[in-house]
Amino acid sequence: MSASSFSDHRFGYGPRASGSAALTDQLNRYDPRPALIAALAPKSEVATELANYRAQTREMRAEMKGSRDPAQAKEQQQAARKMVARAGRDHYATAVEARFATAVASEAPFVERLVHFWANHFAVSADKLGVTGFAGLLEMEAIRPHVLGRFEDMLIAVEQHPAMLLYLDQAQSIGPDSPIGARIALRGLRKVGLNENLAREILELHTLGVRTGGARTGYSQTDVTEFARALTGWTVAGLAAGPTARAMSDGGSPGEFAFAPPVHQPGNRTIMGKTYAQPGLAQGLAILSDLARNTSTARHVATKLARHFEGDEPSAALISRLEGTFLTSEGNLKAVYTVLAEAPEIQAAKQAKFKTPWDWLVSSHRALDLGAGTSGRLVQVFTQLGQPVWRPGSPAGYDDVAASWAGPDALFRRAEVAEQITRRVAANADPRALAERVLAGRLTPATAQAIARAESPMQGAALMLVSPEFLRR
Repeated sequence: MSASSFSDHRFGYGPRASGSAALTDQLNRYDPRPALIAALAPKSEVATELANYRAQTREMRAEMKGSRDPAQAKEQQQAARKMVARAGRDHYATAVEARFATAVASEAPFVERLVHFWANHFAVSADKLGVTGFAGLLEMEAIRPHVLGRFEDMLIAVEQHPAMLLYLDQAQSIGPDSPIGARIALRGLRKVGLNENLAREILELHTLGVRTGGARTGYSQTDVTEFARALTGWTVAGLAAGPTARAMSDGGSPGEFAFAPPVHQPGNRTIMGKTYAQPGLAQGLAILSDLARNTSTARHVATKLARHFEGDEPSAALISRLEGTFLTSEGNLKAVYTVLAEAPEIQAAKQAKFKTPWDWLVSSHRALDLGAGTSGRLVQVFTQLGQPVWRPGSPAGYDDVAASWAGPDALFRRAEVAEQITRRVAANADPRALAERVLAGRLTPATAQAIARAESPMQGAALMLVSPEFLRR
């Protein structure tokens, strides 16, 4: 296999008829804000729609208490919920289409793959009502601008994005000893306390990892709780409710990150043996900065990157080099990617990765030079394939190993989709020539013979898309 063909498959999303640039050149060709993504509705619009729904819900609940017709009030509340859910789904579907079209047409598919890698690393789920319209914007606003920059900058942007704050219920976290927390406790109105979701996922998934290299990463449940205290006050402008909303005199534009000092737990925090005495917002930021530079974070990130590009069981040598570069460059991601692009271990690992549904569908459209046309069914197609975009169902994201994607039922569904998309192949196309171009250096005699015997160009193209050579990269 030629070097360019190998790079197209392993590092990008497969070849296009127009060819591709070298990996290091792609780092300079990447566009963080292409037209389709720039045209997406801003988070202020999504936040305003959600805020209006929440306001209507509060009003309707009040009406239900004194209403002579509670059934009618409940029906109105359900109608409002359906309306905001529909708006969220529309934003979500448009973002999925923009993401897909960008990946299919990209001249920097290596970087697009990295964007999607990080979006899965910092996973949120659009299944949650308040997150549906924001899920795609997390990738577009917090990951795309920082994918070639510093890990620390990306980490902070992600943790302060409304999608993450709402997904992990951070706006509900109130410091028990904060001015608002103490006032509520004094009145005996209700119990207030910490929500540890964001703090836990930052430590376990986003930075240090549960385990690294077989050893514990050095934090305890006490550290999770202390970190959660440091993060109190982190919320979303225009969407905070109850005491947090009342504590924000000027929260900024709807959907923007906001800090509410009156709900922040006062005092110093000690995490993993280090004390943080910074006041307010600065405390959480200082902890994130240290986590971004931690050796366990470097090992965690290096392992996941090596697994994604080399194979399900990456080599210790590659992980070590990636980790070292991450630490010496202080999280300079471009430097880390350069190590990946030059890694002999990846060059030696022929077709080691089984394609996820996302990977497979993007590479199928690039291979057939179909553009991004999907008849407006992208959301349904990815659901059919078993990997709905931004809906992993867990903060851990989707698995990155073959065992999760190579089952018989999954392969059957890919065959069904292959038949659907190859209907757009020209009647006079030569699938044999197509396979030789797309699978250059990898096409086996068995697959070549099956394609040559196909009854039509459409069937021949479909056979190529579900061949063992195309299913792996």
